[in-house]
Amino acid sequence: MTRTPAQQLAALAARVARTGLPDELRVDMAGRVVDLIGNSLAAVSEEPARIVSTVAGTWAGAPVATAIGMRTRVPAPSAALVNGTLAHSLDFDDTHLPSVLHPSAAVIPAALAVAEEVGASGSALLDAATVGVEVTCRLGMAGYDPVARNSVFFDRGQHATSICGAVGAAVAAGMLRGLDEAELTSAIGIACSMGSGVIEANRTGGTVKRVHCGWAAHSGVIAAELARHGLTGPPTVLEGRFGFLQAFCGDRVDVGRITDDLGKRWETPGVFFKPYPCNHFTHAGIDAARRLRAAGVEPQSIVALTLGVPAPVVHTIGEPHAEKAQPESGYHSAFSGPFTVASALLGGGGLGVFHEDFTDKAALEPERLTLAAKVRVVSDPRCTALFPLRFPAILTAELTDGTCRTVEVLTNRGGPDNPLSPDELTTKFMLNSTINTTREKAERIVESAWALRTAPRVDTLVDSLVDALR
Repeated sequence: MTRTPAQQLAALAARVARTGLPDELRVDMAGRVVDLIGNSLAAVSEEPARIVSTVAGTWAGAPVATAIGMRTRVPAPSAALVNGTLAHSLDFDDTHLPSVLHPSAAVIPAALAVAEEVGASGSALLDAATVGVEVTCRLGMAGYDPVARNSVFFDRGQHATSICGAVGAAVAAGMLRGLDEAELTSAIGIACSMGSGVIEANRTGGTVKRVHCGWAAHSGVIAAELARHGLTGPPTVLEGRFGFLQAFCGDRVDVGRITDDLGKRWETPGVFFKPYPCNHFTHAGIDAARRLRAAGVEPQSIVALTLGVPAPVVHTIGEPHAEKAQPESGYHSAFSGPFTVASALLGGGGLGVFHEDFTDKAALEPERLTLAAKVRVVSDPRCTALFPLRFPAILTAELTDGTCRTVEVLTNRGGPDNPLSPDELTTKFMLNSTINTTREKAERIVESAWALRTAPRVDTLVDSLVDALR
């Protein structure tokens, strides 16, 4: 009998749990753990994280897992909720293209919580998280419309990260719980009834979106535990008439994307790291501005700047021009093509621009605003043709001497064709984590995270997280 997609995903997860993954996939996932923990440490003072931690701290249960920023250990589902919220709070988490998912923020917190509870090895954590991210990305791609070049989930106002991420988190948690193939199939079936998230907050405000990855991680841990105790889910839950894809995406789906070359071709290593804490559409423009600066172009010599981007991106980072050239807050400045280009040309922090470039104070600095006012964001046909597999940009500067300088960035920094090195990921981690902890503690954490591949247990890493904010 032919296995359903859910059964095929479960078979992969069960096999990897038994035999392990190649070292290159474990190295990749270790980098994602480093990245996620750094992002999370930077976010502990954010209001949504404070609220979620407060609520989770009132729930009863065995204190078996570490929630970053909390003084005592909590139940595994609670830790997953808190850490997933932290991971997504600053929009600095990794991104899968073209589905535009943020898979690690939903999956790794679930895997880390369960790994700590069961005393799993570092390699088991990395293997489970890798498969969980893979499941998340493949479900997202099944709901991607290549004709419209957009996610059907997003077209319908649904947050694909939290919806697909709940299923990936359940697979990761189930692997670490030792679930067999049938139980993993049920965990998938259960999690499909738990994934949720609408993105109206992107349009009219609210902080609930920051909790979406935490809820996905929490749901995944619960789904795996229910399956372990005998609750079952339908094996046709993904492709069935009343299944996951039909419910969320209708007929605009490609079920084959879930299982094509499953276990042979991995989506996970292609997930993009974010070098800059701002909207991903702005990143290529930042890189182009950095190259102009490195080539000796001085801000005072610039008469005008034209930022060419994919057509669908213009309304997000370029319109209306007056608001993008003079954003009303630090948060809004992170979604502005003109402001981010200006900040990079002036020499931003971190790997090019960093958190200090997106404060309310920075958004009022005259030098940035004067330069931002010179930037015009337009659609560029070459960039549009590459979108959404890439978020490219072409930046042209008109100079006071009458010449023009053009820089093309067609491959985003942080992706497989232009990767961040382990040293750059460590630098990003240190910059993020030392916002709220000491350098000495941060160094202990990052060393433990990179060493997960050979760690007999995850204790060294989680113990360093408990100590981080004391």
